Amino acid sequence: MPERYVLARWPDGTRQRIYSPSTVVEDYFSDDHEYAVADFVNRCRTALRIASDRVQQAYGFPCSRAAASLVQVEQHAVRHSTGAVTVEGIEA
Repeated sequence: MPERYVLARWPDGTRQRIYSPSTVVEDYFSDDHEYAVADFVNRCRTALRIASDRVQQAYGFPCSRAAASLVQVEQHAVRHSTGAVTVEGIEA
């Protein structure tokens, strides 16, 4: 499967590289776009769930790396209840 990484910058300037096992993240995020923290987290949940489901369909088990990425996103979100997350890019 074609993996992608979402490059995100949190309101405090912290950068995060978020793994996805699928290109589906390209449907949910745009380069150089800001998302309110809650919107960003919801988009991550949706996109990473879909990506993990695609792995499940192809290989018979969900993607643990996508689940770990979501946990890391949610941990960052706890520290940033306001502000915006900037998607700096999506890389292969």
